[in-house]
Amino acid sequence: MRTASIFTAALSCLALGACSTAVETVMGPQLAPIGYPAALVPTDQIVMASAAQQQADRAASANSLWRTGARTFFGDQRARSIGDILTVNIDIDDRAQTQNSTNRSRTNDTSGGVTNFFGLENSLGRAFPGGFDPQNLVGLQGASNATGTGSVNRSEKVSLTIAAVVTGIMANGNLVIQGRQEVRTNREVRELTVAGIVRPEDISSANTIAHTQIAEARISYGGRGDISRVQATPAAQSLVERFSPF
Repeated sequence: MRTASIFTAALSCLALGACSTAVETVMGPQLAPIGYPAALVPTDQIVMASAAQQQADRAASANSLWRTGARTFFGDQRARSIGDILTVNIDIDDRAQTQNSTNRSRTNDTSGGVTNFFGLENSLGRAFPGGFDPQNLVGLQGASNATGTGSVNRSEKVSLTIAAVVTGIMANGNLVIQGRQEVRTNREVRELTVAGIVRPEDISSANTIAHTQIAEARISYGGRGDISRVQATPAAQSLVERFSPF
């Protein structure tokens, strides 16, 4: 009975996936609903419950008419609390070139013989006339040769800007940020996601931060739609290429 239930659930999921694929094929890819950023990249850092701390920050400082963290003309407008937005500038221009060459060879030659072995060497000589030499009873030879070359030539350039949301505050004050952006053009959706940990001190006065200042940065840029589907390798061909022993 349990097996039947599992089989039914699997068929239902398969049907829903097929339906979603069919709808996307006819109508094109749909944008994800707008909402508070989910866990784009799972993190297990300790996030402090800062409600009490935020309440304390809102209180007026001693001998001051201004509240700490107040959004005023003279206040600090940089992201510092959960839900605040900051701009991430992604400017990746990486180049890597590596070339290696390996050449290895080895040759072995071993021989051995017996001059006297209880007199049996003479008997063997009569049994194998012309083919027995007690001075060369054993002869071993071996040779190995290995040559390998490899090279890597990679060039990547990405220049993008995305707004991210502060989703957590770590115990040491660092901010956990996550952001997602989707742009649809005709039947193709471009997706950009970013997540990581930043120091409040690295956020500029314009409330921006460079991607090089994000620790544990996870940046994803891709797309889905008709063009991406045509460019992708068919599933059956991918399986054959992955598991083929030849």
